[in-house]
Amino acid sequence: MQAKAKDTTTTRGREAEERAARHLQQRGLRVVARNFRIRGGEIDLICHDGKALVFVEVRLRSRSDFGGAAASITAAKRRRIVLAAQHYLAGKPACDCRFDCVLIDGGQLEWVPNAFTADD
Repeated sequence: MQAKAKDTTTTRGREAEERAARHLQQRGLRVVARNFRIRGGEIDLICHDGKALVFVEVRLRSRSDFGGAAASITAAKRRRIVLAAQHYLAGKPACDCRFDCVLIDGGQLEWVPNAFTADD
């Protein structure tokens, strides 16, 4: 008999990222990388939307006591995502890119294209 996996924050986060990836793929995006990490930053999903490269932050909030998923993407978090994107793009040919968010509040999923820019 297989033991049931613990319901940890990491497990819930992984499930949220998988749900977000499926949602984006159903809308025509193609996932090219997951959990790209550098010292000081991470990008949950990197996708192609046509010729554009899309850096996606996935945020999950099961409760809204401290604000929803959108409120958890602070200016410092955006800077870390932009830093990781700059590292990902280093040495690659120039391309259009954008920063999207997939927000999961309770059971509701919302995809926000162009949620912020590198200059925010």
